[in-house]
Amino acid sequence: MSERPWLRWYGLQRWRNRASLQMKVEPVCRMCKKIKKVTAAEIADHIEPHNGNYMLFWYGELQSLCKQHHSNQKAKIDRGVDVVDYNIVTKDYVNDIGYDGWPVDALHPVYRK
Repeated sequence: MSERPWLRWYGLQRWRNRASLQMKVEPVCRMCKKIKKVTAAEIADHIEPHNGNYMLFWYGELQSLCKQHHSNQKAKIDRGVDVVDYNIVTKDYVNDIGYDGWPVDALHPVYRK
């Protein structure tokens, strides 16, 4: 028996319908959008990791992500890894640094009063 039996939920028509609706509602990767980049979203991602929780899986908030952000940055965030690399999106702001040496995201803590 699998350690993660909830993985089969992703194969259900109910999930495919939910993910399809998410892609229609938010067709651009949310993390790319934060850094002013337009990339087609390919994955409906659970914002809060569900870890097999039925209610979070089916009723938790989703976001649309490109494969790169889902596989790399979001996976690190979900695992609780400190994200300090450039081009990494955290839950509040983007850590990208502009050509002038300052963060590109107006929500970055350096701009908070």
